[in-house]
Amino acid sequence: MTHPILNLNDLPQAIQLALGPAFLLSGIAGLLNVMTGRLSRIIDRGRRLTEAEGAAPAPEFAHTELHALDQRRHLASAAITACTLAALLLCMVITALFLEVFLAAPLRWPIGILFMGATLALVVGLAYFLREVHLATTTIRIPGSRWPV
Repeated sequence: MTHPILNLNDLPQAIQLALGPAFLLSGIAGLLNVMTGRLSRIIDRGRRLTEAEGAAPAPEFAHTELHALDQRRHLASAAITACTLAALLLCMVITALFLEVFLAAPLRWPIGILFMGATLALVVGLAYFLREVHLATTTIRIPGSRWPV
């Protein structure tokens, strides 16, 4: 049986505490949108190259680009996975904040651990994303460019 809320002011305070993780959650959603867009472009480019490869023998640069696209696909997928994990952990933080109020349970340590896990997962996801962007910019070939690649 659940315990009633001990103080009427506890519920608004729990809502206020949950707003920070909720805003972070919306920021992660925006990042995931960007990351999935990049992943879909990587996949589309890979499909175009492999379809062109079937029609005629592919030049050496196509094989090199396919290898780079495969690395980028892996990095983008890992970034999406880590950021999704961060979002799930933040949802658990919000849930635990409300459970702490409704059940009058001491959940400060689990909430702190979940939040630190979410932050760490977000850092890992952003690191993978940064690596993917770096790989994309170093492997691009623009004809007539004066910058060495």
